[in-house]
Amino acid sequence: MPAATALRTLKVGGITKFSSTDYPGKLSLVVFVQGCPWRCGYCHNPHLQTRTADAPITWASVLHLLRQRVGFIDAVVFSGGEATIDPALSSAIDEVRQLGFAVGLHTACIYPRQLQAILPKLDWVGFDIKAPFHRYPVVTGKADSGQHIQACTQMILASGVDYECRTTVHPALLSSEDIVNLAYDLSVMGVTNYAIQLFRSLGCLDTNLQTNLPNDYPDATTLQTLQDLFPKFTLRQNH
Repeated sequence: MPAATALRTLKVGGITKFSSTDYPGKLSLVVFVQGCPWRCGYCHNPHLQTRTADAPITWASVLHLLRQRVGFIDAVVFSGGEATIDPALSSAIDEVRQLGFAVGLHTACIYPRQLQAILPKLDWVGFDIKAPFHRYPVVTGKADSGQHIQACTQMILASGVDYECRTTVHPALLSSEDIVNLAYDLSVMGVTNYAIQLFRSLGCLDTNLQTNLPNDYPDATTLQTLQDLFPKFTLRQNH
């Protein structure tokens, strides 16, 4: 493969051939893109954080599989890692749409320019808001990681694309007060569909987080506040 072509080829670290949970209401194939600049302790895909010279799965093989799945699945979801890190994402989305699939994206809102470029091509976005904006480095392990979050959130909301905004919670990272403060900020920004996902240890490399969550976390008052703030609120305990 010529070098110029290789640079335009999506780096695929893994796939899920059938998923009923990654795109609401649709059966999807999930493409996990290599690469993420953050090091969140609860990440359950740490093997995808590094971009390698040779990805384990070729994009050509994914397209071949998708052609066989026409009529059997509804959508393709690009996840990660952080899918928007890959310069080939836009062209990959185009190829998926040409096959007739709806397109979803999982993103942590890291790259606003790249997100803006592909938003018109998307049918659904699941975006992670990890903490109150000033506390992002505590969760991501990277300084200044919260600087683009508000801009990306406003971009998604203004686009009219269907979405879910969600936050993974663990008491070592986010107190109930943190969760409520973040929820108020998101509500003021215009978020109407919000989910909190309880931490799960699957794939997590941070031993400090691998403890059972307290039964009262988040507490009932916090959950009621979130229920009142958002027209659609979901507590996801097994995600």
